[in-house]
Parts: sequence; structure tokens; C-alpha cells
Amino acid sequence: MSDIRHAIEAVRERINRACGIAGRNPAGVTLVAVTKTVDVSRVIEAIEAGVGDIGENYVQEAKGKREIIGSGRARWHMIGHIQSNKVKYIPALFDCVHTVDSSTVLDGLEGRGKPMDILFEVNLAGEATKSGTDVEGLRRILEKVSSLKHLRPLGLMTMPPYVEDPEEVRSVFRGLRETLEAMNGEFGLAMKELSMGMSSDFEVAVQEGATMVRIGAALFGERP
Repeated sequence: MSDIRHAIEAVRERINRACGIAGRNPAGVTLVAVTKTVDVSRVIEAIEAGVGDIGENYVQEAKGKREIIGSGRARWHMIGHIQSNKVKYIPALFDCVHTVDSSTVLDGLEGRGKPMDILFEVNLAGEATKSGTDVEGLRRILEKVSSLKHLRPLGLMTMPPYVEDPEEVRSVFRGLRETLEAMNGEFGLAMKELSMGMSSDFEVAVQEGATMVRIGAALFGERP
């Protein structure tokens, strides 16, 4: 068994255990393999080992990998900060965008005219070094949702502070779930996706309701 296949199985088993603790069905958690700086041959190996969702942070890197891998082999997720001058390239490369954090990005993607799934990035911890809007900013973005013709709002995404003990950020994950519930009620939406949890904390995120976990190091090893 290859190291990547073994790592995928180990992560899935950890997801299963976390779901067991929370009384959830593991089928409700999507493993998004984060492939930033990962060689394309290893990305292909992960796809062949059963990974169906690939997360990339940068437009140019995703473009290079997709040209080699081709279409139809995986669902591609944009999980990095979106620069306004890069919006025009995203619809051709990605199926789902996790990092809509402003009306400018929302309008830019909608204006491309391609049906896409989107999530809104919320910086619940208020870290100055992290992207994402606050809850009031999220409200301003969601006020535009009713006029969307091409984009499908699925849910929320967050990235908590890195900590040694993931229990320290459990409240952030719980807060995102509660924010999703509140925004659904306030705007009459039915968003269900919570993109939260990475290699260091995904089990706690799953226990708090994550439906998408973004895993890099636990699958491919630490980046240099």
C-alpha cells in the first residue's frame, strides 16, 4: 500500500471515529485533499486512491495541475484568498469556492455567468492575518443572495488560529455552526455546508458539525 493511500485510510478512520462520538454519519463529511505545493504525480495518486475532492490555494498552481490531470477526475475547490484580479480565472478551474468574503468577489463570480457552488469565509476569531469577513460583513453579502442567478450558496467556511490543543478552537467551530443556523433563519436560506477543520484539528471540527474538512499535511506530509 502506498503512503498516500495509507494516509487517506487513516484520515478517513479518524473522521469515522469523530462522527461516532458526535452521533453523525461519516458519509456527511467530505474529505478535501489540500494539494498546495504537492507534486502533480502525488495528486494523481491521491485521486486514484479514492479522493474525489481537491483543494487548491492558488489559481496558477491549480491551472497547471488541471492541465495535466484533465477534467472529470475530481471536484476542484478554491480554498485560498481570492484577489480581485484573479476572479475571472476561477470559474474555468474550480467547481466550488470556499472563500467568498466580500460583495466584490461575489459580484465578480456571478458576473462570469457559470453555475458554481460557493461558501462564505468568516473570520470568527478576528485574526488580522487571516482572510474572511466578520458576521456583520457576512450579513451584507447575504443581502445579495436572493438576486443570484448562477452561484449556489452552500454554506460557510472558517480557519481558526493554529493551536497545539484543538480543544482550544472548539468554540470557533461551534460558532460557525451557530452562525450558519442564524443566517439561514435570518435570510430564509437552507445552507448546509460547514468547511472547517484541517490536519491539526479536524476531529474536533467534525464533532462540531463540519461537512467538509480540508486536509493537507496528514495526507501528503508537512510542506518544506
